[in-house]
Amino acid sequence: MDFVNSFFPNFSFIELILSSMLLLSFLIQLFFYLSVYKKPQSYERKRKVTAIADEDLPGISVILSSKNNSEELEKNLPFILNQDYPNFEVIVVNSGSTDETDMVLKAAEQKYPRLYHTYVPADAASLNEKKLALTLGIKAAKNEILLFTEAYCRPCTTEWIKEYGKEFLQGRDIVLGYCRVIIGKRVHLSSFILFDNLIHHLKFLSMAIARKPFMGIGRNMAYKKELFFQNRGFSSVLNIEGGEDDLFINRIAPGRKTGVVVSTDSMTETYSIDNFSTWKSLKSKYLYTKQFYKGFSAHLFGLETLSKYSFYAALIAAVTTGIFTSSYYLGGFALLLFIIRFWIQIVIINMNSLLFDGRRYHINLLPFDLFQPLNNLRFKKYANSRNNARR
Repeated sequence: MDFVNSFFPNFSFIELILSSMLLLSFLIQLFFYLSVYKKPQSYERKRKVTAIADEDLPGISVILSSKNNSEELEKNLPFILNQDYPNFEVIVVNSGSTDETDMVLKAAEQKYPRLYHTYVPADAASLNEKKLALTLGIKAAKNEILLFTEAYCRPCTTEWIKEYGKEFLQGRDIVLGYCRVIIGKRVHLSSFILFDNLIHHLKFLSMAIARKPFMGIGRNMAYKKELFFQNRGFSSVLNIEGGEDDLFINRIAPGRKTGVVVSTDSMTETYSIDNFSTWKSLKSKYLYTKQFYKGFSAHLFGLETLSKYSFYAALIAAVTTGIFTSSYYLGGFALLLFIIRFWIQIVIINMNSLLFDGRRYHINLLPFDLFQPLNNLRFKKYANSRNNARR
């Protein structure tokens, strides 16, 4: 007790409660930033680059489905088909498109012998149309390693497939990657969208590095074909709309050797988010399926959100109490913890952001940090109401 009194001199009972809440939430926040969010940048910094002979690299099948994405396919397919990799194929499944997708694919096949395309039957059930499309692509794949992306995405470099090939040589069963969002400043809340995309990736990539994977994104991920058939395809997520990427990884990852690729060469990027509504639709898809995640790792970040708002609430209460009671020690202690937390937060977020997106955050990190969980809650409600209306 003497130690507490010396550390918090002349604090009342309420002031001790406030300072304890503040310190506890501060320490939890430090755990997440120093032990979790820091992992991707640290992982890439420590990664050893080794030369691997082409003949040692495994065969890889790149699979994507397309539904009325003819313009995006025409732009993005060359980036996928011109990869610097000795043994790969690209399978595009035309999922009931009514635009010029079939013409684009037939024209591309004349130029690129590695390209193969098939289609989903017109009478396929709409609820699981994408799962059926991917299943057809997987069954058509000649190689054991399946690399997934979307028609609206493209690799950032010609080394994309090679980065995955090298990771699978390390004995991985699943490999997860980053998808960069390229967005114009005229798009409403463009900076916030980029921040949200960064935080979303930091969560699941960090946990995968910690050997606790809980999801992946279909814009940039890979797994072995045998995992698909061992788990009877998408049967575990067949009754849920979506989930062919994140929820499927959530189901098959436990007990599997999961790796990550976070170098610039391993990334994909998308230019498809041209307005706020497009991002809302894409984001809501993951927030809907997130409810069905299993495992401790998937729900760990609820503690991070709770500690964040507890910290801010205790901070405001402590500063206010300090002002009205002239308790300068309490106010000073609260502000000191706030400054330390913000400095650690901005350093770690910027280190990762420079690795993935090449941008920096400053004071705008504060409103983004506060608003992001609230926005997720709002989008989750929207996603639930939208999916309930479709039933």
